[in-house]
Formats: sequence, structure tokens, C-alpha cells
Amino acid sequence: MAVTIADITKLRKMTGAGMMDCKKALAEANNDIEAAIEIIRAKGQAVAAKRSDREAAEGCVLCKAENGFGAILALKCETDFVANNADFIKLAQSILDLAVINKSKTLDEVKALMLNGFSVEQAVTDRSGITGEKMELDGYMTIEGENISCYNHQAKNTLCTMVALSENVPAEYGHGVAMQIAAMNPVSICEKDVPEDIREREFEIAKEKTREEGKPENMIERIAEGRMNKFYKESCLLNQDYIMDTTKTVATYLKEANKACTVLAFKRFTLRSE
Repeated sequence: MAVTIADITKLRKMTGAGMMDCKKALAEANNDIEAAIEIIRAKGQAVAAKRSDREAAEGCVLCKAENGFGAILALKCETDFVANNADFIKLAQSILDLAVINKSKTLDEVKALMLNGFSVEQAVTDRSGITGEKMELDGYMTIEGENISCYNHQAKNTLCTMVALSENVPAEYGHGVAMQIAAMNPVSICEKDVPEDIREREFEIAKEKTREEGKPENMIERIAEGRMNKFYKESCLLNQDYIMDTTKTVATYLKEANKACTVLAFKRFTLRSE
């Protein structure tokens, strides 16, 4: 039986595979749709196994928030050619939509979700067979809260941020702080939230720099503490100068909307080294 355009179109819709791949799979399966699907899936598994040691440095990073739950998810691949493909981005968006609807807390939970009759993990493997590249889910981050704002930096799908505010303020404030996080990459919300290992490392750097300047040993720690204040100013979100108006801090900017407004949590993920 000859392979028909109708069957090719149906298989393409079900798998996302290219027209020629669908035609070949149908021909091999004697027009059995289910068997053709298995052929395409087996190809994906073979590609995934063959390219398991390759680096997936490109990809698509997306973010979404609804019903008090926000998530950032990265679907990674090997080349920007695949990363910019509409079907690849659509797959990433479909997985993110599922994760947010189900309020998945971990990447393992996301991988186990069902998408078009298969697990998300299998769907990613199947896509490897279509593109011929290694693919993997990575960078899954979540926030819960009533006032979450998301930001996709320049809509390039390589850097996304989320921020949860304590108060229900106009959307522009959440958007502004999410942009701040993208631009300034803070390490914490405020000074007391700086991870201890980072605090210790920065203090040692400050002391070493002070010694290199030839300062007396009995003044090293005091001068280093002053330098730490500069670090907190530059690295703690609420302390940072607001990028859209450097005459005020992020904390001051939020208080313009509501005196009680502050940041409860934030997340940031990028594919690019910084």
C-alpha cells in the first residue's frame, strides 16, 4: 500500500517529525501509524544514546506564572539553529505549560508528566531523533506566591527571571524588578540572605586586596568590612540602585507603590556565561 499524504500529515502532527522522516517510517511500517511512531521513537533513543557525551549549550529558556505558581524552564540543545526552531520552542512552551498547571516542584516531576500520550522525558528524546541533536531539560526553578512577575529578556529565550512581591501593586513594579534581576544578577534579596560561603569568600577577597595595598595588619578587617558594605550594595537586590532611576534603590522604588512592598523571592536562569 502506497504511503499517502494524509497519513504523512497525521504522523507528522502526532510526532512533530519531518515529512520525509514520516514517509520513511510509514513505508517501513507498511502504513501502520502506531508502528511508525515506534520507529520514530527508536530513532530518537538512538540519537540520544549516540550524542549523550555532547554539550547542550544552546536552547530555549521560558518562564510563566499563573494561579500563584511560577516556573522557569530550559530545554537545551546543541546549536542555535535548533534552539530558534519554532517546533522546538513550541515543545519547550508545552512542557512549561504542563509544569505550571500541575505545579510541579522538581525537574523529575516535570519529566514524568504526560504530553500527547508520552512522558515529557520521552517527548524530549523523540525530539532528539527529529533534530539529530542532544537535548535535555535543565534549569527548572519555581516560585510560589500571589504577586509573581516574569521577564523574558529581550524575548530571545536565553535569559528569564521571576520575582514574587509581598503586595499587590501595579504590574509595572514587578516588571521593573524582574528586569533589574536580569540586568544586575543579584546574589540575594538583602544582606542577611547572602549565602555564608559567598559572604566568607568575598570577605577573604576584601582582606587580601587590603593587604596588597599595604595597609597595616591591625586595620585589615575593619577596612575589609567597609568593602563588604560595597559588595552588599552591589549584590543584594533591595540595596541595588534601580536601573531605570539610579537616584533610588530597588527598595525605595517598591515603597513608592506600597510602603509595605518588598521582595519575597526571585529566580534567574541564563544559558550564557557571565
